[in-house]
Amino acid sequence: MSDTPFGFGLPPEEPEDGDEGKKKDPAGGGQGSGNPFGANPFGFGSLPGMGGQGGADNPFAAMFGAMNPTDLGAAFQQLGQMLSYEGGPVNWDMAKQIARQVVAQGTADGVKDASVGPAEKAAVEEAVRLADLWLDQVTSLPSGANTAVAWSRAEWVEATLPAWKALVDPVAERVGNAMGDVLPQEMQAMAGPLIGMMRSMGGAMFGQQIGQAIGALAGEVVGSTDVGLPLGPAGRAALLPLNVESFGKDLSVPSDEVRLYLALREAAHQRLFAHVPWLRAHLFGAVESYARGIKVDTSKLEEAVSQLDPSHPEQLQEALQSGMFQPQDTPEQKAALARLETALALVEGWVDAVVHEAAKSRLTSADALRETLRRRRATGGPAEQTFATLIGLELRPRRLRDASRLWASLTDARGVDGRDGLWEHPDMLPTATDLDDPDGFVHREHLDFSELDKMLGEAAQGDKGDTPEDGDEKK
Repeated sequence: MSDTPFGFGLPPEEPEDGDEGKKKDPAGGGQGSGNPFGANPFGFGSLPGMGGQGGADNPFAAMFGAMNPTDLGAAFQQLGQMLSYEGGPVNWDMAKQIARQVVAQGTADGVKDASVGPAEKAAVEEAVRLADLWLDQVTSLPSGANTAVAWSRAEWVEATLPAWKALVDPVAERVGNAMGDVLPQEMQAMAGPLIGMMRSMGGAMFGQQIGQAIGALAGEVVGSTDVGLPLGPAGRAALLPLNVESFGKDLSVPSDEVRLYLALREAAHQRLFAHVPWLRAHLFGAVESYARGIKVDTSKLEEAVSQLDPSHPEQLQEALQSGMFQPQDTPEQKAALARLETALALVEGWVDAVVHEAAKSRLTSADALRETLRRRRATGGPAEQTFATLIGLELRPRRLRDASRLWASLTDARGVDGRDGLWEHPDMLPTATDLDDPDGFVHREHLDFSELDKMLGEAAQGDKGDTPEDGDEKK
């Protein structure tokens, strides 16, 4: 679990003597630095419209260095936007702006985003079409992709923002509310404008952090389901040709095989989310349950405020970075994390097992690609890093492998229909304990919830038909 969600920190006060303030930290870094955004796991990038290297560490540093009038105006305009924000816990306009900027800058290997051409679109459409044909033979769930699309990185950002909002807002809201709760009740009424400004800045800080995260993730993901959640629009199987090419660059595997294998994974995810109607709400609900369990330790913040030396405002910054916003391990939070982690492992394990069954006799590189994707998760791929930073969730690769083995064993013991039938109701799925004892689960008798639902429906219809029309029985 990450120590501080989003690397949250409050802006230090500006020293009265600007020259002396600069001398305290000429490098512009460290705990006592003037970085108003606190610790940032992704590294703070320059804000839109602000030139110079200073923005890479501090978005306002450029205002105190050499700037042309255009850059200076843009900087103050950005500051005005931050202070005037009156929306939810995250400034999503800023998040989108920052994410698009990160995408435009390109990845660390120098690869810039590019529009998708007609040939790439056709290749993705063909790969998804063929993937669906292969999956028809290994799963009872029908196709879940109405369309196949090829996205640029910028298009991925645009398409996935609504899902990120649903995932991140509950966590950000709990942390943001803590800022206003620090002051005593009698002081809160007097400090209304200050609290409003703090929350506006908080929304901007979260927006900056999340924009950085989403922008960085856009340079790594190969589709819309890399994190095991349906981030894109329903029924739309998506691949990012530029990232697919980067993924397969050093694998010594033909590019069409790489594309097809990744299309199989994307199409398999789409089937699951399209035909298991409760699954999306189950996963997102577990994230919300986790957020409700966050207990922000405001005692550290209160202590920092009470002992703050006005001549050394960096003390507050240091206190904020010491973990006062660390989520507490409440029983409710642990239970929510366990549910979410197990559900994600089951989703990924099912996809892994089904895709391997479909590809192993058709693609010579199936085993190598499967292991590459597993190692990618195990070494901290995009899913693990993003969740660990944004919502404190770390996916355990061991659980993914266990889940894949369990689904494969279920296929052998019960067939495709028996395996996929477990998705009909959440209570029929394996638990974390079952992943430790897959054989015990495979050979255990399970209730058929579909038959139970049918019986209850018929009983309800019968009761409705027996209802007296005009109260004759009452007479």
